[in-house]
Amino acid sequence: MPAALLISLSLISSFAVAGLEEDVSTIQKEWEKIKYQSPESSHEKGFESLIKEANQLVAQNPNRAEILIWQGIVESSYAGAKGGLGALAHVKNAKKTFEKALEINPTALDGSAYTSLGSLYYQVPGWPIGFGDDKKAAEYLKKGLSINPDGIDPNYFYADFLFRNGDYSGAERSLRKALQAPARNGRKVADDGRRKEINQLLEKVAEKRK
Repeated sequence: MPAALLISLSLISSFAVAGLEEDVSTIQKEWEKIKYQSPESSHEKGFESLIKEANQLVAQNPNRAEILIWQGIVESSYAGAKGGLGALAHVKNAKKTFEKALEINPTALDGSAYTSLGSLYYQVPGWPIGFGDDKKAAEYLKKGLSINPDGIDPNYFYADFLFRNGDYSGAERSLRKALQAPARNGRKVADDGRRKEINQLLEKVAEKRK
């Protein structure tokens, strides 16, 4: 193959990756805006609209774990905003999406698929209504932490899991560690919003330990 053609293909590949990262960033920033900067009453409609954008991106790039992870995050967020039995189908879709992302690249986005899947397992009702399972939740959350031990999200969700299971000391340790997490490049809105959630959970821990 001529060297010029090799260089051309390399450039096309680079542009494709750059464009993909920009598309993922757009979904990410819109999600942050809805979750942390919009009234709660607008979340359901906002996430529903964002699902359509994420689905289009997945259709164009079905084997990119990063896009699948964000599709799952958006759909699970929509399910949370929607609530009730009508949300279960969307939660199950998100679960399958995270599982597919793990098959493609388990370390994508610092292991976010593990953390996201773990968070679903402890927040969704168990059988016969849903697939909730605390044992699986712990397994996936710990895998997420093994990839990103200092990250704000894996430590926060593990803390929330421990709190819901009555381990208030463990929850506080993980929350304190989450607060020490380094700032994420271009994620100030998400970092600020998550720190607010961490402090709110710390207050709940303090109440339980009185």
